[in-house]
Amino acid sequence: MPVFSYKHLCWNAREMMRESGNCKLTITIDGLKNQRGQICLNLFSNSEGFPTSGDRALQSASMKITDTAPTITFQNLPAGKYAVAVIHDANCDGKLNCNFLGIPTEGFGFSRNPKIRIGSPEFSEAAIVVEGVNTHIRIQMRYLLGN
Repeated sequence: MPVFSYKHLCWNAREMMRESGNCKLTITIDGLKNQRGQICLNLFSNSEGFPTSGDRALQSASMKITDTAPTITFQNLPAGKYAVAVIHDANCDGKLNCNFLGIPTEGFGFSRNPKIRIGSPEFSEAAIVVEGVNTHIRIQMRYLLGN
């Protein structure tokens, strides 16, 4: 009769989740300046299009802001590396508005809350590992101008 260890069973369960796409990523948004408009999130599985091309995102979501720390969940994900870009779309036009110099006038944020220099962070700076039943992260909103 074969003997299986607890460690072996846990490893098999983790491998099954990785292959089946049963992982979830739950994101809590912190630091919203107000509850006007909506938040829009894009989930990327690679650097192509990150962070500005929503049409290249693996999944996208938006929701009207009704809470100071809204939470949203992306489901049916295979285990792997992902990066999230979020905007506080105060005027509900579906895009990050900028001034004539290209400086965002609405809030934005990224997974892993990377330091913002000139321009957007690279995928590798925002990439997180999603594995197991539910991975939970917090994204801190940043406001450079207005909103």
